[in-house]
Amino acid sequence: MQPAPQGYGQQHVDLNAWGINDATAQLGMQLGNSAVHAGQEYVQKNFGGIFQGAGVKHKFNVSNGYVLRKLAMLLFPWTHKPWSRRGRRTEQGQMEYSDPREDVNSPDLYIPLMALVTYILVSAFHSGLQDRFHPSVLGSYATTAVVVALFDTGFVSLACYVLSVPQSQPLDVMAYTGYKFVGVIATILAGFVVGRTIWLGVYLYFFLANAFFMLRSLRSVVLPDLAMQGTQTTSPGSRRRRIFFLFLEAACQVIYMGILVRV
Repeated sequence: MQPAPQGYGQQHVDLNAWGINDATAQLGMQLGNSAVHAGQEYVQKNFGGIFQGAGVKHKFNVSNGYVLRKLAMLLFPWTHKPWSRRGRRTEQGQMEYSDPREDVNSPDLYIPLMALVTYILVSAFHSGLQDRFHPSVLGSYATTAVVVALFDTGFVSLACYVLSVPQSQPLDVMAYTGYKFVGVIATILAGFVVGRTIWLGVYLYFFLANAFFMLRSLRSVVLPDLAMQGTQTTSPGSRRRRIFFLFLEAACQVIYMGILVRV
């Protein structure tokens, strides 16, 4: 038997060491591609009438600079000021919010979507390190992530309806509730290099960071500026109820993030 060619060990990645063989990797790629195409078709078929193309395109109008500033804002919200969103006047003379690339306070769907996909991959990688990887875990993590995101979005949307919040935007709510995956990913990655005690501190930090971000950012949805909503001043009683809901939603992040980090 001839020795293996020089450099062979550096060129070949032993996936078996991670519990992944070639057939499993190919199956995982096929499942991933099928899931993406099926998801696109499902969203287009069932939600195309709700989320109009122009509105979705607006949420993906980002730049590299915006993404970096937004990530810094999500991880270190304590240092960010101001929190109010920028407005602009349309050709018809109406006021609307600026695109994300023009205003870091504007919600986008690019970061939540990328964070959702990254969360699934990082969680699967973590399972591989613990010899628990199987192609089915991709679907399991994806299901958990989507259910948590949809539940949070539904909770906020229902609260906006009950509290009679004028002109609440479903895409804005979906974007804000999806930002939690950034802190979840950072928490999971920290678990690779720190001990249990320090990890609990890291989780507490990112929970508080996400809760603070939600508290300040959702204010533009629950208590919109008068110039944007075009209505009269909110009554004191209604304003108190909306502020209470903001703190309740911020506190609920500990539950959502606790579910997501248990990979």
